[in-house]
Amino acid sequence: MLNIHPADPSDAPLLAEIQKRTFDEDALKYRNKAEDGPPGYDSIAWQAEMMKKGHYYKLLADGVIIGGMIVFPASGEDEFLLLRIFIDPLQQNHGFGQEAFHFLFASYPSARRWSLDTPSWAVRNHHFYKKMGFVQTGVIGDPDSQDAFFEYERISSNVTA
Repeated sequence: MLNIHPADPSDAPLLAEIQKRTFDEDALKYRNKAEDGPPGYDSIAWQAEMMKKGHYYKLLADGVIIGGMIVFPASGEDEFLLLRIFIDPLQQNHGFGQEAFHFLFASYPSARRWSLDTPSWAVRNHHFYKKMGFVQTGVIGDPDSQDAFFEYERISSNVTA
């Protein structure tokens, strides 16, 4: 079972370590690059800064941090951006990602629209986001480039105001 709590600055070193391991493993698997992740993914200071600016959650299994997710209000009270979600590679494929999304959807009942983006080469992410009800809405950059990002959104019709 997954437990989710707000992260605090003392969690930043471990969250940076897990995030680096997660993104680097995908980069090696899909891009044949040893290290490659989004801005700040390996920075303790960046993690702490995101905790001040957004809603940063730590994901725990058996009391141990296994990942995190960062949420920002997008515009108004009914649109949110999932800036980042990551789960330690050793903890993937156990349903924790689905539990994390169910937590988000339940925790933000007024959310009408969720948006996120992911690299074009992150094939598993695309499949997972579609499974969670997201639809691809756009491309940032050249869609044939490994540096392109695919934009996704999820529109909810079951919003409680």
